[in-house]
Amino acid sequence: MKRSLLPRLSPEWAPYVFLSPFVLLFVVFGIFPLVFSFYLAFQSWEPTAGLLAMKFVGLENFAFALQDEWFWKSLKNTVWLATAAGVPQHLVAIPLAFFIHTSYKRSRNSVVGIYFLPYITSTVAIAMMFSTLFSTEYGMINQGLHALGQVPGLGWLAPAQPIDWLNHAENVKPAISLVVFWRYLGFNTVLYLAALQTIPGDIYEAATMDGAGRWQQFWFITLPSLKPMIYFGVMLSVIGGLQLFEEPFILTGGRGGTDQAGMTTAMYMYRTAFEFNDFGTASALSWLLFVFVALLTWLTNQAFKDRHAQK
Repeated sequence: MKRSLLPRLSPEWAPYVFLSPFVLLFVVFGIFPLVFSFYLAFQSWEPTAGLLAMKFVGLENFAFALQDEWFWKSLKNTVWLATAAGVPQHLVAIPLAFFIHTSYKRSRNSVVGIYFLPYITSTVAIAMMFSTLFSTEYGMINQGLHALGQVPGLGWLAPAQPIDWLNHAENVKPAISLVVFWRYLGFNTVLYLAALQTIPGDIYEAATMDGAGRWQQFWFITLPSLKPMIYFGVMLSVIGGLQLFEEPFILTGGRGGTDQAGMTTAMYMYRTAFEFNDFGTASALSWLLFVFVALLTWLTNQAFKDRHAQK
């Protein structure tokens, strides 16, 4: 019987050896970029000049960012888009999930798959599709509004002229919000549908026997039971909304649209680094955004905290 040429692995070291590939990848692609970004936030650096060209400037990058009008405008745009796209997602997803849960049995998975499809579709493909739909002259959205105006009594809903969605500052943010809402509605619907399936059916049967209608069951049973999932979904929407980048970047050609109406903070960070070659300021912007996200996350946590449990 031949002996193995490889050294025998000690049981004490086996867990560390098996975990080492993940730890190595995490350090290289997770910890190092984070630490380097924090270090870079205090440096003035143009990457074409090499690493030795870094110059320590202290808090100058943060001071410049806090005095930059474009930063505050991008932050205002980001909050507007996160609110306009995020709030309707949950207001529609919760009753939609309840309707699917109570109305579909055998075909439930197929219906859920249809709603979930936009979430797993390429963002570039979605943005290109909506760029066509938002076309001023031939887009289906303007055509639909025009057709709606032909219905007796609904003419006031249709604009007098086709809407230029992506080239007028007042229309850019609503257009982007619609795309984000459409893409993530299915994801939130799946979250709430999964939570609905954990609620015991006996509760609804007892409520029905007591004379509670569907609306009363939804308001007094379903919503309180969904509170943990609502908290989770809102938290994801807050974090994701404040990091919004792909949809506005593609729809506005990477420039933010007319008067920078669609430029988010993530887009401004990208332009500062790769267009203006100011990686120090871009890193400072990223950490300011991190603080803002952490603050809103804490406020969201406070809003959902159970006051009765604390007492």
